[in-house]
Amino acid sequence: MEVTAEEERQVEEQVERLLSGQGSEVSLCDVGLELSKPATLRKNVTYIVCAVVLNEKEEVLMVQEAKQDCYKQWYLPAGRVEVGESLEEALRREVKEEAGFDCEPITLLLVQEQGPQWIRFIFLTRITGGSLKTPSAADQESLQASWWDRQSSLPLRGRDILRLIEYGLKYHRNPWHAVTLPLDLSGRHVVQRLVLVFVGAEQQVWVLLVRVPAPHLPSAAALRTHAVTWAANMVVQEAMPSSYYDHEVSTLGVFSLQHNGRQHGRTDGVLFNTLVTMVPDRVQRDEDGRTVDWPAAGTPPPVENPRYIWVKVQKKALREKLMEMTKNTSLLPIHSLY
Repeated sequence: MEVTAEEERQVEEQVERLLSGQGSEVSLCDVGLELSKPATLRKNVTYIVCAVVLNEKEEVLMVQEAKQDCYKQWYLPAGRVEVGESLEEALRREVKEEAGFDCEPITLLLVQEQGPQWIRFIFLTRITGGSLKTPSAADQESLQASWWDRQSSLPLRGRDILRLIEYGLKYHRNPWHAVTLPLDLSGRHVVQRLVLVFVGAEQQVWVLLVRVPAPHLPSAAALRTHAVTWAANMVVQEAMPSSYYDHEVSTLGVFSLQHNGRQHGRTDGVLFNTLVTMVPDRVQRDEDGRTVDWPAAGTPPPVENPRYIWVKVQKKALREKLMEMTKNTSLLPIHSLY
């Protein structure tokens, strides 16, 4: 069964919507669902929100910890998402409790994950009200808040935040991806939806689709034993197992992410809409172990599983945009900490 011209048009429109930061609910997860359990806060998933807040001097808002294991050390405002909260609601609550300020998110800067069971969402955030928390307001949430010039000596709870601050400064000075905030769309599992592209030698672009029940972009549930973005590898392994080890499958970034969180155990999932590339492994060796030239492929590797099909992108503007994004990624990054 080939894809009709109308179905191609519909798929290209869906890709265009994802590229513009929009989303849509996934009614059917194509791969890995039988190996995945519904995401449930406090049971099998933990989501962390973290705020990078800069003032006009590019000083960073820091909070002094009240917890015994890191008492009086300093960190960015951060904490766990609670049952029934959206990611943005959790962010606002944490900044208010720990630093005393009202705030609103500007954009997500980075997503870090250790599999679907632990995901941290780092936001660039602006202050909208409130006042700096002083030692007189110390409580179990924090001892105080302060602006840090990044030069003065400060006992940090963890040096991991230095990288997050750099991401915030980089975006503050020169925004390098579109504003990306969570979309209020529900899901039960942690899922990766793929715009999986193959760029041919003659600058043609193909997108991998699942054929049934109607042609659509593939999605895969994240597994506890792997990084969230391993889901893309699962799709390729299922679609074209013979070609998998001769190609590099890379998740380049996130167009958008979807989360609701209002119904415990039913909408605690997160859906990542991602750009994924499949690129031939250029380093090939002959039977004597010598490196040999590997010419660029004109067409994508053949699909072996009848559930899948490659479709060539027909719209010139969409084709050029996808090619550009594979070369100069300007998307929200997602990093595995495995």
